[in-house]
Formats: sequence, C-alpha cells, structure tokens
Amino acid sequence: MAGNTLLWASAGSVGFKGSKRSTSYAAQATAEKIAQNCLSQNLLRVHVKLKGVGYGKEAALRGLHTSGLKITKIEDLTRVPFNGCRQKKRRRL
Repeated sequence: MAGNTLLWASAGSVGFKGSKRSTSYAAQATAEKIAQNCLSQNLLRVHVKLKGVGYGKEAALRGLHTSGLKITKIEDLTRVPFNGCRQKKRRRL
C-alpha cells in the first residue's frame, strides 16, 4: 500500500522473444505468472496499475482475473500528450 513493488514480470521472462513479446497473449501469460506468484505468497487482493496503449492491458486484466485474484482497484497511468502528434507536412502546389 506504500507504493513499493512486490512482484513484477515481463513477457521476456515468461519466454517470449522478438515480436511475440508485444502480443496480447504474451501480456495474458505474464499476468498469469504474476498471479501464481501472488497466490504463493498469500496475496489474494491486488491493486492494478496499468500504463501504455494497446490490447495488452485488457488481456493482462483478464489473466489476473481468471487465475483467481480479487482485483480491488484498477488505475490507468497512461500519459496524455499536451500537443498530440506532429501534423502532416502541408502540400505545396
């Protein structure tokens, strides 16, 4: 609750390499590995903080939920750009 990280895992530590690491299946498998470690340490309820864009966020939540953890709070820490993306160059005739 103080903000310290108790467990972490990445798609590379689960065994995915290359472009397969950025898939939603890899995110789900990583979340299931974290859930197994939580259950082995008798952590049954978790606060989840997600960062970034893509399909991996939903898959990670699904992996945590299906493995038996009780999700009490979900926070999205994705940063919002101030100016957005750079606009396309104007066409000259």
